[in-house]
Amino acid sequence: MNILLDTHIALWAIADSPALPDKARELISNPRNTIWVSAVSIWEIVIKHGLGRGDMPVSGDMALGYFRQAGYRVLAIEAEHAAAVETLPSHHQDPFDRLLVAQALTEPMRLLTHDAVVAKYSDTVIHV
Repeated sequence: MNILLDTHIALWAIADSPALPDKARELISNPRNTIWVSAVSIWEIVIKHGLGRGDMPVSGDMALGYFRQAGYRVLAIEAEHAAAVETLPSHHQDPFDRLLVAQALTEPMRLLTHDAVVAKYSDTVIHV
């Protein structure tokens, strides 16, 4: 299964954080799953880290290195992903989360998130 990680899930996974739910840990470590991180997440990390937010302790460059070291594939942002945002209901106002949902639906992939609002978009979203 192709699994796209929400930004916080990806960060918790590379840090082996206790905040990472057990179900997420299982899915990420299952060798039958291909784990993806989006350029959207790198962009979000860069912006929030640059603002000095405590919830983004690593730079975008560091995060990308950690994601690659973990063996995650990187999903580029395509024009079709951006266009698909327009068709989404307005459950969530965060532009990063909306683009991640659009990518997951367009590819198709399963989006792994800890955000209950993001989970409202589709049954392809795995809420942990």
